[in-house]
Amino acid sequence: MSASTPLGRGPLAAVALVLVAALCACGDLHASDPTARAATPSVAEGAASPYVEPGAGDGAPHYNENNASRRSREMSPAHAKDAEREAGRIRPVLERLWRQRKWDPATVRAALLRLGYEEERVTKDGKRLGGTLTVTGMSPRWKDDGYVTPEGARVALRVHDDACVTAFVQKSNFEARANGPYPETGCFEPPFAH
Repeated sequence: MSASTPLGRGPLAAVALVLVAALCACGDLHASDPTARAATPSVAEGAASPYVEPGAGDGAPHYNENNASRRSREMSPAHAKDAEREAGRIRPVLERLWRQRKWDPATVRAALLRLGYEEERVTKDGKRLGGTLTVTGMSPRWKDDGYVTPEGARVALRVHDDACVTAFVQKSNFEARANGPYPETGCFEPPFAH
């Protein structure tokens, strides 16, 4: 009897259906079984993702790679001490301006220049020509459905090639701290990416 007759296809089709059902159901968990559990441990049970890098802050894949530009470089101990000293000089000036509710870049720049700093000068291609102080407006931030630029000023003081003071003053607060330069933005803290 040939396989093209109705009788020949019946047993063949039945075997195929049984085989497909067996292969597709193998290892499946069914909601109707209240004792069913996953065969592998979940993250909540303490299993770590295989993609987490050592030292990854939030455990996201590629955390260290994605945040490398947000890490300042190391400072030598002597230069770190110098940067802390300069941060100590800048902090009271920013606090005074904050209490006076004066945080526009021109006012902040003028107050810091009175401490004896010189404005940093750079060429169009980024070569430093002299000076150590840069004061700019705040960086735009995403809020609700668009970017907004808050009132305030950002401050970058290059103390040495490996040491900076990064500071800001704005309506809500102020800060001045010593750190090494950032790989892509020098003495300014880079914006968040993703």
